[in-house]
Amino acid sequence: MQQEEQFLFKYLNNASPTGFEASGQKIWLDYVKPYVDQYFTDSYGTAVGVINPEAPFKVVIEAHADEISWFVNYITPEGYIYVRRNGGSDHMIAPSMRVNIHTDEKIIPGVFGWPAIHVRKGEKESKPSLENIFIDVGARTKEEVEEMGIHVGCVVTFKDELMDLNGKFYAGRALDNRIGGYMIAQVAKKLHDSGKKLPFGLYIVNAVQEEIGLRGAEMIAAKIKPNVAIITDVCHDTTAPMYNKITSGEQVAGDGPVLTYGASVHKKLLDLIIGVAKKRTISFQRAAASRSTGTDTDAFAYSNEGVPSALISLPLKYMHTTVETASKKDIQSVIDLITAFLEELDPDYNFKYFD
Repeated sequence: MQQEEQFLFKYLNNASPTGFEASGQKIWLDYVKPYVDQYFTDSYGTAVGVINPEAPFKVVIEAHADEISWFVNYITPEGYIYVRRNGGSDHMIAPSMRVNIHTDEKIIPGVFGWPAIHVRKGEKESKPSLENIFIDVGARTKEEVEEMGIHVGCVVTFKDELMDLNGKFYAGRALDNRIGGYMIAQVAKKLHDSGKKLPFGLYIVNAVQEEIGLRGAEMIAAKIKPNVAIITDVCHDTTAPMYNKITSGEQVAGDGPVLTYGASVHKKLLDLIIGVAKKRTISFQRAAASRSTGTDTDAFAYSNEGVPSALISLPLKYMHTTVETASKKDIQSVIDLITAFLEELDPDYNFKYFD
């Protein structure tokens, strides 16, 4: 396994839930450090590697580091644990899933229990909901649970790991969006290995707390005050079963990065990216966002009196499950497209629509 893939598996398999991203951020930063001139973190854990820190013109490439998870919310007298969401966690997939409960001292294994099929009969069969999914840690009383170090507020993640599918795809939890962190790290490595000197400062940003409202991006945008921001995140592969292309458009895993049109996406910046993709013969797809993109693009675009921002998305199957699936070919294409754009960006370019 190559160094890049070793990093990918280590980084993706590490839990990094919203608000508790530190361990994953350390893995990411340790990998990026050899390829940057400086690095820093902020008070909430966003990590930034910087190339050419003295340059006045600042360009950000960004992904978010956090994954969806659960919080322990209530422990019953019988020792069962009920949860609430930390981000957009999916209650429908919880029953029978294995979990890790992160305490102050150690990780406690558990399972989301569910009544056997033998006793679930009739049309009134209960469906999974936040009111009825529960975790069993092998305890019989609340006191036994608490003796294990588990308390209200402990964060819970699904126990699942990254896997290779048919040599063409990766599948696992938290590709949304630590795969983005992997991709921007590879951009930094690619630039370093090429010896290419950029005529601007490049800020490789791995932001926290996207899943609960773009908060990490909001904070770090105010700190960096960039002139341009390129965000990478995931979007839906709408060719998988049960998607509606009429409402969701058509994006296909394996057909290249998705470039989004929308109010927060700066059209002149987007046109530059499209021009680079065509020049370098990098396949891409298009999507349209209604009102907001729902990604850190919005946080950067509307920061600091307005920052020209664009979104390069990776088509993803089964978002917010433990089997999020992305094309290896697309991952490389996102890396290549961001790198190519940076190599061709002129810091003197006028991003104003008119003077």
